[in-house]
Parts: sequence; structure tokens; C-alpha cells
Amino acid sequence: MMNEPLRIAGLLEHAEKWHADTEIVSRLPEGLIHRYTYVDLGRRSRQLANALARLGIANGDRVGTLAWNTHRHLELYYAVSGSGAVCHTINPRLFPEQIVYIIGHAQDRAVFFDLTFLPLVEKLAAHCPGVEAWVLMSDRAHMPESTALPNLHCYEDLVAAENADYQWPVFDENTASSLCYTSGTTAEPKGVLYSHRSTLLHSFAAALPDCFNCSSQDVILPVVPMFHVNAWGIPYLAPMLGCKLVLPGPGLDAASLYELFEQEGVTFSAGVPTIWLGLLTFMREKQLQFSTLRQTVVGGAACPPALFRAFDKELNVQIRHAWGMTETSPLGTVCTLKPQQLSLSSEEQFALKTKQGRVIFGVDMKIVDGEGRALPHDGVAFGDLLVRGPWVVAEYFGADAPGDLTADGWFGTGDVATIDPAGFMQITDRSKDVIKSGGEWISSIELENLAVGHPAVAEAAVIGLPHPKWSERPLLVIVRRAGHEVSADELLAFYEGKIAKWWTPEAVEFVDELPHTATGKLLKTKIRQTFAGYAWGD
Repeated sequence: MMNEPLRIAGLLEHAEKWHADTEIVSRLPEGLIHRYTYVDLGRRSRQLANALARLGIANGDRVGTLAWNTHRHLELYYAVSGSGAVCHTINPRLFPEQIVYIIGHAQDRAVFFDLTFLPLVEKLAAHCPGVEAWVLMSDRAHMPESTALPNLHCYEDLVAAENADYQWPVFDENTASSLCYTSGTTAEPKGVLYSHRSTLLHSFAAALPDCFNCSSQDVILPVVPMFHVNAWGIPYLAPMLGCKLVLPGPGLDAASLYELFEQEGVTFSAGVPTIWLGLLTFMREKQLQFSTLRQTVVGGAACPPALFRAFDKELNVQIRHAWGMTETSPLGTVCTLKPQQLSLSSEEQFALKTKQGRVIFGVDMKIVDGEGRALPHDGVAFGDLLVRGPWVVAEYFGADAPGDLTADGWFGTGDVATIDPAGFMQITDRSKDVIKSGGEWISSIELENLAVGHPAVAEAAVIGLPHPKWSERPLLVIVRRAGHEVSADELLAFYEGKIAKWWTPEAVEFVDELPHTATGKLLKTKIRQTFAGYAWGD
């Protein structure tokens, strides 16, 4: 067999040659809608690769991005990785101090940023002495008249100054391609360095029917940002398949997203639950329906069962639950039914669909007890979830960041889960969030999902707090839906018949909003700080 290395640039070469006229549509931070094709993407990516070389970017150098989902960000994905450098996507929703740390730890030599983030970058630059070039991803007309930014370049000027005469280099497929950092909720963010090989293998798996189930006939709009674990692989999957790609830019509000869904005929999307909850509320208020959207993948946090039902019954859109993390590139499991489960009742099927699902080829998993002993896949026993595979991290980026592998080569996810006899995995909690009451475990995620099913609840969090009798008891923290009233007693009564009685939260507190991580997950450390020293009632 020929020994052709797997390279990210190969995806672009394929799309440019065989899907030349397929569209890429972007809503830009400047407010414009931009359209071009895979041929244009290939040409401009090669021009950008020449521009990177002119800036002094060499093999293995890290190039940072602070950018939304746009065609320019897509060009960086291919120009940086394709030329042998490392594309380091930075989450702009992190605290400024974390961003400074990440840029310094990655040793980014250049940082490309969208117009939206100019004020942020102006504050960061003085604390990032290692950055030799700051590049504003816009045209000359939108460059600031005055700024204190050192070594500021205009993206479109850099591209226009170069020709497209560039040959993508061929190198070992294990060469580093891209870098993402974890959210750093309990410590400093940690870098996960992906390779060309791991990225392409992940893309092949993501395209499978039991995973994202996409083809060249699909129009994909990734709501998940390109700074969030490479938009779950969609920027690589779309050129591989020849899909039309719709990039929403900073317009992630419900009205802007719905407009793009309908205007561009989107058939497939992916994002975190909060996005879909907001879109659902908007569509209910406006009495709207989707005309083309058929499927969306939900991940990043547990999807409330009420959201599943609403998208299925009200909007006729199938939700596929997925699980993964930065350390798994990110896909680990996707929830699709097997043939033998199609004869189950609709409620039995629904119970399966709300789980995180089955492993995709390339990933293996198991659950273990506190001593590392494997637990049965009976859907009852739950323990620490371990995974391994060719796109699972072996060690974190940097000499100061050891790996989290077990002695026999498994990665500890930090999640607590069950696995049923059919292989369906369900996250019951993060290991640090599970509640131990009277020697028995309570799943905070299940209590949160049930609470969100109440029509007056916009968002819910459950934390375990010290209790004088039971060691820990669950506290339910609620954000009411606008215009709705609900009492603590009504919420506690809502759990009756749905859970074991002793799982019922001990008390309810109402807040105006809940804190979230930069990737949209509940920030339970902050919630615990808020309610530290909580006094239980009688």
C-alpha cells in the first residue's frame, strides 16, 4: 500500500478539487454576509501560508486565534496547520488573566483576532511580550484609526500581498497540528496538542452514519465555536465530505441564528444546550418552524430531557446527544439506537436517547471503582469513566504538564458514569460534583435535568453541601423563567414519583442568574462558594 501521510491540508486539496463550487457562507463581525467556494478557500489559504512565512512563522511555531466562526478563521485553520505550524484557538470567553497565561504558555508568536476582540486585545498585548505580530482579521476600511497595539497588521492586506503559488509540505502525520486549552475551572488551563493523524482519524469517525451522519448533500452550521475544541471537528469534516458550510460569526442570538438556518437551508447543526434552549424559546414566542433543519448534535453539557421532547414534538428536529472533552478531540460517544432497540416503546427509546450514547470506532471506555477495578456494564453500577484511543490525549502540552493516564494506559475523564448492557453510557456526574448522602450517591445532573423540565424553570444547578446528619445533602438552585412564578414547595413536589424520595433536594434557593464556564457549563465551584456555610432549615 502507498504510504500517504494523513495531513489536514489534504482535506482542503480534496475539497478544492472535487467540491470546487460548494459554498462557504459567513456572517462577519463587520456585519456583512460573505460568500465564496472551496476553490476560493484553497487559494486564499495558500496566500495566507505565504504571509505566515513572511511573518517568520516556522514549523512547530504556535499561532493564536481569538476569532468567531468565519471564513477567515477557516483559512487560518488550513494555512497554519497545513504549513507545519500549530493553530492555537483561544477561547475569548476566558478571564483575561487566563488568556494571558495561555498565550504565554503556548508561546504564541502571532495572534490573529476579530474586530470584536480589539478592546480585549488592546488590554492583553502589554502582558504578552512574546507575541511578535498582532493581526486584525478585517479589511483596511475597518482598521482602527489609532491604537496602542504594537506590530499590528491588517489580515486582508497580508493576504492580498501574496500570490497563491504555495505547495503544501508533506511531513509525518504525527506532526502537531492544533492546540486547545481546557477551561481551567479548578486550576490553570492545560493544553491538548492534536496531531494531523489524530485530527483526520477523528474526522473520519465523526462523519459515520452513527455519529454526525452527514454527506455532501448537507448544509452545516456549527453553532459550537471554532475556539471550542475545533468546533467538534466540523471545519475538517465539511471539506472532507464537500458540505456547504454556514459560519455564523458573532451572531449567536436566536434571531440571527434562525435567519441563517432558513436563509441558507441548513440541515445539520451542533452546539451546547443553552443555545438550543434560547432558540426554542424564541421560536415558541414567534410561532416559527424550521423548514430544512433535520438534525442537531448537542454536547458540552447534559441535554435536559425536556429539550429533547420539545425539538422532537414541536420542531420535528432530531437531537443526538454526544459526549466528549478537549482531551478526546472531542468526540467520544454519540447516542444512536441499534436495530434491536427500534421495537421498544417510544418512552423506552426516549430513555436511551437521553443518555450520552455509544462509543464511536476509535474510542474504548470502561468504568472503575475507587480501587481501579472494572465495574459491570449493567446500567446500575457507576464509577469513574476511563477512555483510550488514537485521538485521546496521552499527556498535556508543556514540560510542566504530566499526563493523567493510568498505569495500563487509560485516560481518567473525571466523569462518573454507568454503562448499560447495550453499551450506552450515561454521565451521572463529575467526580467532584457527585453528592454522597448517608453513604449513598446522588446524581446532581439527574436532579438538574428534572428541574429544568418544570415550565417555570429557566436553569437549575444542584450542589452537595455539608449536612450535620447525612454528611451531604443536595441544594437546588433555580433561575426562574421570565414571567413565571414557582415556590420551593412546588419544585420539590415536582420530583415526586420521578426519583427515590431520599434524592429529593433538601432545600431550594432562587437566584437571578447562575455562573458558567467559558464553554457554557455550570461553574459549580463558584456556586459552592456562594452558598458556603449554608444553614439548613429544620
